[in-house]
Amino acid sequence: MGIKSNLLEPSIGEVLRAALDAADDELIVVNPSSPVVEALLDELTEEPGPAVVILADENVLKRLTRDFKLASVAADLIDAERLELFEYDGTDNTLLVTEESVVAVVDAGGQVAGLATDDESFISGAYEQYTGERDRAEAFSLRTPGLSRVRETLTERIGEAAAADFDEVLTSMESARGDGDGLDEVTISLLVAAKNDELLYDISKWGEDVGIASKATFSRTKSELEETGLITTEKVPIDVGRPRLRLKLDDDVGDASVTELASMAQSALAKG
Repeated sequence: MGIKSNLLEPSIGEVLRAALDAADDELIVVNPSSPVVEALLDELTEEPGPAVVILADENVLKRLTRDFKLASVAADLIDAERLELFEYDGTDNTLLVTEESVVAVVDAGGQVAGLATDDESFISGAYEQYTGERDRAEAFSLRTPGLSRVRETLTERIGEAAAADFDEVLTSMESARGDGDGLDEVTISLLVAAKNDELLYDISKWGEDVGIASKATFSRTKSELEETGLITTEKVPIDVGRPRLRLKLDDDVGDASVTELASMAQSALAKG
């Protein structure tokens, strides 16, 4: 089918949706910016559609990995064979390429244009060029577990209440970077564990097994949260070996909701 006429939309998401709807089997997204990648992930999670290949600058892809909320959704799409990521070193405009159309994306401030061509030889040449670029490019590894796997294993290993709290915090945040712009996935996991009186060993073992972070990272982040006064620990004797630590909320915040805890933690850690 393909797009043969120009588009003029209020947002990049609507241009991307039109391209996804018009693509039969595959859409190649060439040299997207970070906002384009984010908008594309939003569109891909809304509805089924074609497989998408992203050819992007390495720095754009690395920025994606720093936000767990985005990266875990991308990992889900990769697991479902709906998304592929490749490193691409080019200076092209952002292009949306299929076997039947080529659309250049232009952000004009208040509106976004998708400039299309109906020249069949140009479309054929562009498709051949960028499928070749994909074949030559190095695949990019997210090293982030899919959100579906995180939810499933958290429910199995820790419990339904903890998994529901994790989802609630993640949904409440615009991003999960842990750099002052949202909390990272380790901090969220520890707050959820403390809210549910879970053992540090259990949550950190789960986090390491699922691929979120090492047990050492969990331990270090636990200490940072203790310094904020939001969580505390109590020793739990076991039959053999050193006592384990149960994560608990400090008495002063014991009645706070998990989203309130997340907001307090983000503020406290930003000050630290």
